Amino acid sequence: MCVAVFGKVLKMDGKNAVVDFNGSKVSAKTGLVDVAEGDKVLVHAGCILQKVSDEDIALSEEFF
Repeated sequence: MCVAVFGKVLKMDGKNAVVDFNGSKVSAKTGLVDVAEGDKVLVHAGCILQKVSDEDIALSEEFF
């Protein structure tokens, strides 16, 4: 099973971003997604899949 996780972009460095997952900071590739510091994102296997809203995150938390 593969899991994608929500995080917040802390810092950008070219096509790489430092993403915070509740205190754990991980490097992720931006690929084709245009993101900036402060954006909330969905990350899978070290790649940012898409930007997400607070509403998206709240809706998904209903399942857990």
